Amino acid sequence: MSKKIRVGILFGGKSAEHEVSLQSAKNVVEAIDKNKYEVVLIGIDKSGRWYLNDASRFLLNADNPKLIKLNNSNESVALLPGGSDKQELVSLSGHESRGPVDVVFPILHGTYGEDGTVQGLLKLANVPFVGAGVLGSAVGMDKDVMKRLLRDAGVPIPKFLTFHKHAMAKIDFDAVVEELGLPMFIKPANSGSSVGIHKVKDNKQFAVAVADAFQYDTKILVEEAIIGREIECSVLGNERPIASLPGEIIPQHEFYSYEAKYIDEQGALLEIPAKLPKEIVKCVQEMAVKAFQTLNCEGMARVDFFLRETGGLFVNELNTIPGFTKISMYPKLWEVSGISYPELIDRLIQLAIERFEKEKQLKTSVEL
Repeated sequence: MSKKIRVGILFGGKSAEHEVSLQSAKNVVEAIDKNKYEVVLIGIDKSGRWYLNDASRFLLNADNPKLIKLNNSNESVALLPGGSDKQELVSLSGHESRGPVDVVFPILHGTYGEDGTVQGLLKLANVPFVGAGVLGSAVGMDKDVMKRLLRDAGVPIPKFLTFHKHAMAKIDFDAVVEELGLPMFIKPANSGSSVGIHKVKDNKQFAVAVADAFQYDTKILVEEAIIGREIECSVLGNERPIASLPGEIIPQHEFYSYEAKYIDEQGALLEIPAKLPKEIVKCVQEMAVKAFQTLNCEGMARVDFFLRETGGLFVNELNTIPGFTKISMYPKLWEVSGISYPELIDRLIQLAIERFEKEKQLKTSVEL
């Protein structure tokens, strides 16, 4: 019998999406093929400390999204880079090795997890990891940079304006309305899961939304509201990515909010697959792959679209570590496209290892 692949599941984190990550990790741990993979649970608390967790009790209130918490163990750990050799997980409590991991699966949403910071750490530690690399993660997280790159590549996007916190006093509501119209959306440039996002219909809401968005980032976006359907498509792969069948989000709230995504199971209706003409399905899939490649993504991403009722398809954003909860679109779309949850996890891990092996062949020094 071949040796099991040791997978470090990295979850939790310092971002506002900490609890979402806990839910995603729970589902991945339940679904991963235990005959093929040995799971090593590495929980990150809200202060950023890493802990080695036991699979049987790594979460508190695991079945309640509103109360779910990381059950910190007594064993804090760190990754010790191993140069050309494998890294090691080292216990900071007992000052002893807990052995290497063969690959890391970061299930971290938002800042300090999805933005390239952890990816850079894992690259320095010389360990394969699932998902986009440093660049793809960083531009996928920053909605301002993301939209500029997509626009330059000819990918249709909603109109937007960017504002920085140091110039907050100069933001003029009337000038923004003239440019984008009403209603409009205000969101932090670097955030996910609809954290800090507001739909604005008047001046009073605008002021409140701007102040709230600046709590999560020093840069915010103000976007035109596209009246139409919300379509999502999952992408999988490295050099030759493939796209799933699209799905449709039908929000039961004002918009597809954080609560609708992760807490209220009745917060949105999911039409999987979406009821779309074949030519629109093809257009969504092709545009999803183009966005994925434009932003230097690898492994996985979920691409979110607006389909205007009068015609026109727009990319809203791309998520490089999409949710993996039981009501998340990314795995659900692959399931209806013929790839089961356990098989999806397997493919993502294999893609990570394949990329790592190819990158190992690159020269890192010049021979004189």
